[in-house]
Amino acid sequence: MSSLPGKLADCSSRNAEETEIYIVEGDSAGGSAKQGRDRMFQAILPLRGKILNVEKSRLDKMLNNNEIRSMITAFGSGIGNEFDLSKARYGKVIIMTDADVDGAHIRTLLLTFFYRFMLPMLKAGHVYIAQPPLYLIRKGQKHTYAYSDDELQIKLNEAGRENNLYVQRYKGLGEMNPEQLWETTMDPAKRTVLQVHLEDAMRADEIFSILMGDKVEPRRQFIEDNAGKVRNLDL
Repeated sequence: MSSLPGKLADCSSRNAEETEIYIVEGDSAGGSAKQGRDRMFQAILPLRGKILNVEKSRLDKMLNNNEIRSMITAFGSGIGNEFDLSKARYGKVIIMTDADVDGAHIRTLLLTFFYRFMLPMLKAGHVYIAQPPLYLIRKGQKHTYAYSDDELQIKLNEAGRENNLYVQRYKGLGEMNPEQLWETTMDPAKRTVLQVHLEDAMRADEIFSILMGDKVEPRRQFIEDNAGKVRNLDL
């Protein structure tokens, strides 16, 4: 068996029915996640930047990519035709990225990789997406969180929009301290995680093939069809 990646903070339990691994965007958020987690069943693997675009990469180049190799080694179940779900070291793989355009891009890259090379893991429903909050709302010693702009407005209205309300918008996971990350995004009793269904991964793969593939016409058509739907524009 290959030695585990050095940046992996593994969990104590070896029971895949209870363990989970967070794939975290960036070393800063990875550090907070490592401090805030429950070490018994939660493992943390930080990724540095965006993983390799498997759409345009040969297998040998993909296997030489540090981030992808780290994931393959940490999961323990192999890839492609060699993938064996029974060898998986974790029962849940949770993608935790920033709630912005770059975070969405990284999620799509990861889902495309899982769809292409770890399909049984998706079919079994073992992949999840964490839902970190967008806002912290504090009044005195009490605080709450909002996970969307609409929820923020509702909570501000409920609080009467008093002058002594403090509102912080999180620009990324790295701005959350370990306690906040645990409370909102990692505590199984309080967190919201979205299970990835096969159709979600198929759609991510389809979009990625169009946007990152070599054919210009499908890409142009997709951009024209969806230009009016853009909410987050990365300029």
